[in-house]
Amino acid sequence: MRRRTRERFQIILLGGMLAVALLWPLWLVLRGALLAQDDSWTLHNLRAAVADPLARQGLLNALSIAVCVTLGTLLLATPLALVSTRFSFRGRALLSGLLLLPLILPTFVGAIGLRHLLGREGAFNAVLMKCGLVDQGVDWLSIGGFWAVVLLETLSLQPIVFLNLSAALANLDPALEEAAASSGAGRWTCFRRITLPLIRPGAFAGAVLVFIWSFTELGTPLMFEYRNVTSVQVLEGLTDMEVSRRPYALVALMLAVALMAYGIGRRAARAPAPASHGKASMARRERALGVSGTLACWALLGGVASLSALPHLSTIVASMTPPAQWWGTVLPRMVTLEGWREALGHPLAVSSIRNSLVLATIATGIATAVGLASARLTVRGRVRGRGLIDALVMLPLAVPGLVMAFGFVAMSLEWPFGGRMPSVLATVTGAILPAAWAAWLADAPLKPLADILGADPNPFPLLIVAYAVRRMPYVARSAAAGLQQTSVSMEEAAWNAGANRWTTLRRVVLPLIAANLVAGALLSFSFSMLEVSDSLLLAQRERDYPITKAIYVLYDRLGDGEQVAAAMGVWAMVLLAVTLLAANAVIGRRMGALFRV
Repeated sequence: MRRRTRERFQIILLGGMLAVALLWPLWLVLRGALLAQDDSWTLHNLRAAVADPLARQGLLNALSIAVCVTLGTLLLATPLALVSTRFSFRGRALLSGLLLLPLILPTFVGAIGLRHLLGREGAFNAVLMKCGLVDQGVDWLSIGGFWAVVLLETLSLQPIVFLNLSAALANLDPALEEAAASSGAGRWTCFRRITLPLIRPGAFAGAVLVFIWSFTELGTPLMFEYRNVTSVQVLEGLTDMEVSRRPYALVALMLAVALMAYGIGRRAARAPAPASHGKASMARRERALGVSGTLACWALLGGVASLSALPHLSTIVASMTPPAQWWGTVLPRMVTLEGWREALGHPLAVSSIRNSLVLATIATGIATAVGLASARLTVRGRVRGRGLIDALVMLPLAVPGLVMAFGFVAMSLEWPFGGRMPSVLATVTGAILPAAWAAWLADAPLKPLADILGADPNPFPLLIVAYAVRRMPYVARSAAAGLQQTSVSMEEAAWNAGANRWTTLRRVVLPLIAANLVAGALLSFSFSMLEVSDSLLLAQRERDYPITKAIYVLYDRLGDGEQVAAAMGVWAMVLLAVTLLAANAVIGRRMGALFRV
């Protein structure tokens, strides 16, 4: 009885925290989109946004990017996953690891390197001119800014689909395919009628996340100066939030599209398949390849890995290139490591690294505590409501980061952070509190604590909450996986020996799931360090910039700004590479489950 009471209290406490940190910002976005200037409910704002030719074109462009990137990642990752899970050949582990390289670089940072490759004075044009194919450089990014965004995001996000498909294929029962083959079905028929339906949940799990991610991506279009897209229009409309409903309407439309995609993906993934989804009844026998097969697999996997690594390699080269020394040439005229040193000594770089370290550390601590508590409720709980907590914790994977960031900006304009107290509450406080206290409460008492658009902003508290909410699912899923693999009998034995709940958690549970918890916390920390949407929207003053906002600002500065920005991107690559390798060593192929909605 006491246990059930305690679990109910935990559900109420966690539910309240998540409602404030997650549901309230989303409600403010929807309310702002549905309220007229006279505070009456209306659909006029949404209709006006759709009727506006510029906004409508931006929404269509964002949808087109998302569709193209999602299809591109599926077409690219499916054969890669099939080859890496069905065949045994030398170097398979190395190539599979190289395919995950795009995860170690924020997408918009890779744009720095891609501009050096495809710009008017880029390396690609230099090769064409040396071969006599063109007389002067072609600005491929200006001609096909849309396709440049699609290309970079496809290369950057394909590992998410690859991880999910690899896990789905590894869990597929080979007896089903062998039975189809013995019945006379060809390889293509077997793949289309048996394999494809069975791996559909994994495909949709990754594809939905890629769609939402690419639909709301902000940094990449900004770096390519492709501004006719909804995410950039939202950023440019921040200054009009207090007088215009248009930014709210645009964000509400993005949220509606993202949730619709999430619903379609979940429905498609749960549709009945023509065969059982149970665990494999027999081990799969991988087909060993000879020399020619090995070379073919190296060509496929190695070719995609090399293509995916081009933005990384060119960013590394750009970080070692002094200003104006890599224009119109295949390779830089000179290289230096000064940019790397400057990236650790530039005033803006130093302050941004310090800010990101503080923000990511505190956010990771919060995400770990809440994620562990929600995982224990989900896996070990016995009362109703734990499913709701799990859904709330995982919701940030389905809600675009840009929408959440905009919601926090809207929160900073509402009481108690801004504006006036609601009249009903003001009447109550005025009746029961002294006049001075009631006046203080009515006039935005928490404005000094958290402010975004004010004259003296303080975004740190909201940045911490935003980072923690966005990365909480990684810790929760990783902790849940550890708890599911750990017998509850060990905890019960500790209770029977007289240990209380805290002692059992500290002496029994945490040591048993420490590896999973560390893996989730590492991913949460590294992705918080390199969060893009929250950083670009919430940090408006230079002294508050996190790393990603500093990279974006430095890139536009004259002189060595581009080199320093690229060098900061290289250090970001090192951080993410170490983190992902450590997480992969702990949870292996199960890491794909962390990238599912």
